[in-house]
Amino acid sequence: MEDKDFLETIVKAIVDKPNEVVVERTIDERGVLLTLKVNPEEMGKVIGKQGQTARALRTLLRIIGNKNNSYVNLKVYEPDKEGRPSAPRMEKPLATEDVDDLKL
Repeated sequence: MEDKDFLETIVKAIVDKPNEVVVERTIDERGVLLTLKVNPEEMGKVIGKQGQTARALRTLLRIIGNKNNSYVNLKVYEPDKEGRPSAPRMEKPLATEDVDDLKL
């Protein structure tokens, strides 16, 4: 639980509404997954410019995981506008005419 407590402490220091920070910890065959939920208005603070803050948090969590001989990963929960979890982003397949446009 060291990883969960660490993440909560850091994120609560970053956001303006620390009472809305929730970290869920699950373990599966791939290791530990920490799911971070914050107020949607503060998502930008947690992710950072070009994902730098989230990337730094993931790096620190992996260091903690290595210390404890486990793999730790971070997932930032992103609800849609109605509060439901967002669907995985799918790339739209290219139409044949789009592919022809790409040819030199």
